Amino acid sequence: MIRLLVDSASDYTQEEIRNKNLYFVPLQIQIEGKNYLDGVDIDTETFYEKMMNSKEFFKTSQPSPQEFLDIFEEVKKKQETLICLSLSSKLSGTYQSACLAKDMVDYENIYIVDTLTAAAGIRLLCEVAINWIGENRCVEDIVSGLEELKERVHIYAGLDTLEYLAKGGRISKTAAAIGTLASIKPIICVDHGEVVVAGKTRGVNKATSVVCEKMQSDIVDTLYPVYTLYSYGLENVEKLESKLDLDVNRVRIGSTIGVHIGPNAFGVCFVSKLYSTCENVFILV
Repeated sequence: MIRLLVDSASDYTQEEIRNKNLYFVPLQIQIEGKNYLDGVDIDTETFYEKMMNSKEFFKTSQPSPQEFLDIFEEVKKKQETLICLSLSSKLSGTYQSACLAKDMVDYENIYIVDTLTAAAGIRLLCEVAINWIGENRCVEDIVSGLEELKERVHIYAGLDTLEYLAKGGRISKTAAAIGTLASIKPIICVDHGEVVVAGKTRGVNKATSVVCEKMQSDIVDTLYPVYTLYSYGLENVEKLESKLDLDVNRVRIGSTIGVHIGPNAFGVCFVSKLYSTCENVFILV
């Protein structure tokens, strides 16, 4: 049997984890001196409410190798085959923890994929892997297919501010400065595993238009799911969806990524037909 493991950056709910028969490892969220297991001790709604009512910056920490090792030992005992889909190694040490655990377990049928993405990007790869398992593909074909596909997974998002990304060290304070101006909405993308400031727009309407334009230039591969994303509040994502002539699934961004992007964020995740980067996004003011 081929099983899949995701971490909490995939933003699956616990109900979805159970229904899809996934293994799950949570990251930790530090909130006002107390540690929570993302998706276990704290739900997404409670997390955002705490964030919006606190002056402190919340922090995340990666799972320990032992948390992965406990699952890997169970997989070994059951003689299962496991594919672990990890949050981007350029955003977290989660991938390294999984690799250390694999080195300790002494079991060959564990495959670790550095997704080079986050949030709905991990979910997209997981959903594709579930379909391929259902088609009885061998594990080697599934892993190689995921390695190819991850290079075409794109996330574009509009944020209210870059403050949270800067405080978390995901972007420089210089890059974050564009988010301090009135009505300026920064556009970010996940590019080869890293968060890149792709542009800035004046107002949400313009920001949603830029996201749509970038999707069109990348050419969406409609053989795969398209997800719209939101953190807290539906108004912005609804504006984005009204401009998309595509069937989409709406996904809420959970605590692990929400720590770094803040409330009122919106975006889209999709697979492109082309291998593209964020370099050609225009700066609109």
